[in-house]
Amino acid sequence: MKRSQLTEKILDIKREKDWKWKTICQSIGGFSDTLIVGALLGQFKLTKPQAAKAAELFGLSKSEEKMLNEVPMRGDGTPMPPTDPLIYRFYEMVMINGPAWKALIEEEFGDGIMSAIDFDFAFERVANPKGDRVKITMSGKFLPYKYYGASGNVPEYGFKED
Repeated sequence: MKRSQLTEKILDIKREKDWKWKTICQSIGGFSDTLIVGALLGQFKLTKPQAAKAAELFGLSKSEEKMLNEVPMRGDGTPMPPTDPLIYRFYEMVMINGPAWKALIEEEFGDGIMSAIDFDFAFERVANPKGDRVKITMSGKFLPYKYYGASGNVPEYGFKED
């Protein structure tokens, strides 16, 4: 079985049982909803205890349970640029706003990146008379670039001139 087939099986069971992601995430526990849903969609791995809970919940085989604990091929199945309108809007936000975000982050923190590994994501529904809004909060650890061979009074990490 391929990981994408396991994802389809999980989605089929979710549909059949008329489960909501929130219920599934509460049953598995231990991670944020985003990470659990991402793992069930094949983008992250679950811990062994979480994989066991997911296997029990979905009635999966031992082999399928082990697959949920394997490091996946992240990004697999998403074309670039994305074709799904909602995912494309995130891509569009980065294409349009990315250079400004980069400039502002580098001015504040120096030369480096925001981690997508040491990262938190949360969203909430915000009522608005003109139509509800999606509020997204992303928080990633700042990782300064390392300057190999730095000497004298040049810092090895996160070189930032005032």
